[in-house]
Amino acid sequence: MLLENKTVIVTGGGRDIGRACVMRLAEEGAKVAINYYASGAGAQSAVDEIKAAGGQAFALQGDLTKSADVTALVDKTRAEFGDDIHGLVHVTGGLVARKTIDEMDEDHWNYVMDLNTTSYFRMIKAVERFMPDGSSVVGFASQAGRDGGGPGAVAYAASKGAAMTMTRGFAKELGPRIRVNAICPGMIDTDFHNIFTKPEVRAHVANITPMKREGTPEDTANLVVFLISDQSSFMTGTSVDINGGVLFS
Repeated sequence: MLLENKTVIVTGGGRDIGRACVMRLAEEGAKVAINYYASGAGAQSAVDEIKAAGGQAFALQGDLTKSADVTALVDKTRAEFGDDIHGLVHVTGGLVARKTIDEMDEDHWNYVMDLNTTSYFRMIKAVERFMPDGSSVVGFASQAGRDGGGPGAVAYAASKGAAMTMTRGFAKELGPRIRVNAICPGMIDTDFHNIFTKPEVRAHVANITPMKREGTPEDTANLVVFLISDQSSFMTGTSVDINGGVLFS
């Protein structure tokens, strides 16, 4: 197993891509700390499945726009699994709502930035002091950070572009002890698109990709495992596209 006896925190781990990451990391032997905000049922079912298979996991509710909840997550992880934290997968984030410039106020802009960008900084700052040599961080950017996003997604796209830049900066500052990479998903079959993307748009995007389909959370989770593990030991500061070939960067 690639991650036997390693401790990994997954934020936003209760549903969709985050939950898929939790399950794949556990399959590879990781002890998994699951943060969730509203997806308690999914997080708890993941814990139950992991424990039934002989693994170790716990779930803790928390709002990562609040520093106290970030600290509580890190503290509980160390109390449960030991002092060292070997990996962080920061999935937390979201579009929140599609708003044009005319529709958007500063509160919306600031909340999206806090949720997608500042939470990444909070988690890195809280966890890096407990990460030994060879540890790894995977952040989540987006294809929107490269192409500006769809209608009403300026704030989201800007926040994800910032996440890519932060990834490069973190990699420089924390290397060689800690590697930091990010993932830029395209059209992945998740609630994000169930809520915010019209079915005909999804069908069109899938049809124009070379792979002729949407991605799955499991596709993304497999990439996360690679980036967290030593198999990617000479990769840092990268933002890796996973979009079926709809955009090349």
